[in-house]
Amino acid sequence: MDAVLTHESPQHPLPHGRAGTWWQIAWPIALAVLVAAATAYGLTDGRAVAPVVAASGLVYLAAAATQRRWAAWVAFGIAFALITLDKFADLDAMPWLLALAGVLLVVGPASRRTHPWWALPLQTAAMLVLGATAVLALQLDPTVGGLLVAAALLGHAAWDIQHHRTGRVVDHALARFCAVLDVLVAVLVGAVTLTA
Repeated sequence: MDAVLTHESPQHPLPHGRAGTWWQIAWPIALAVLVAAATAYGLTDGRAVAPVVAASGLVYLAAAATQRRWAAWVAFGIAFALITLDKFADLDAMPWLLALAGVLLVVGPASRRTHPWWALPLQTAAMLVLGATAVLALQLDPTVGGLLVAAALLGHAAWDIQHHRTGRVVDHALARFCAVLDVLVAVLVGAVTLTA
């Protein structure tokens, strides 16, 4: 079971031919652009994007806790739904995202799968840092909080790139999607924060 998340696990090879390779590279980028546009819609305060910072840790934690790469996509879908409800229906997504992280922290150690040993502790630490940063950003004034959100997203983009490079924890498509999304949203949040 440990082959699911380790660097040594075989990646699904890219299909032969340029069209297949192009598609596998393009669709996560296109999806990231769409999600970034949805995130930017009506954005007037960069702190409103703080739940995205928490969600960025949650998706990796889901894959590490379950030792299933696809679980990151499921966690993304749930987080996206919660953040959408936060934006349009006045549901506070942050407690829900943090509660889901807590559930994953219980599920992970309770699982019989224990390898690789480093995956869950590393992703737990990342979730704690990102969750705390998101909560802190909401407590700060709009300028400092917005810039903190932008900085956290850029930091997570580096995390995405490292995971894409090593092939660990999540699949390449998710790491590519998250890296592009994080950079785009960080730039948008920075621009909104500095021009408000």
